[in-house]
Amino acid sequence: MKAIWKKVIIAESDETVMVEGNHYFPADSVKTQYLKESSTHTFCSWKGKASYYDIVVDDEINRDAAWFYPDPKPEALTIKNHVAFWRGVEVRQ
Repeated sequence: MKAIWKKVIIAESDETVMVEGNHYFPADSVKTQYLKESSTHTFCSWKGKASYYDIVVDDEINRDAAWFYPDPKPEALTIKNHVAFWRGVEVRQ
């Protein structure tokens, strides 16, 4: 699977984890040079507290377009150290 924004591959892996229709990419498959930490956090009742990244490509910013669970609840441990994408980021094979 690949996560692509502005024709740039942000992440690529054969071992994503599918949860609620989203592909979670292993953290080591994500090109961190395109990520900038965001101050945004949300809460999921079964996964826990989510943190976000902005994606930055050629000085264009896609705010909060990637998220992860730094300390997921026990039910969601399969997505620990994984990152998911949305907000216009194309996820495909």
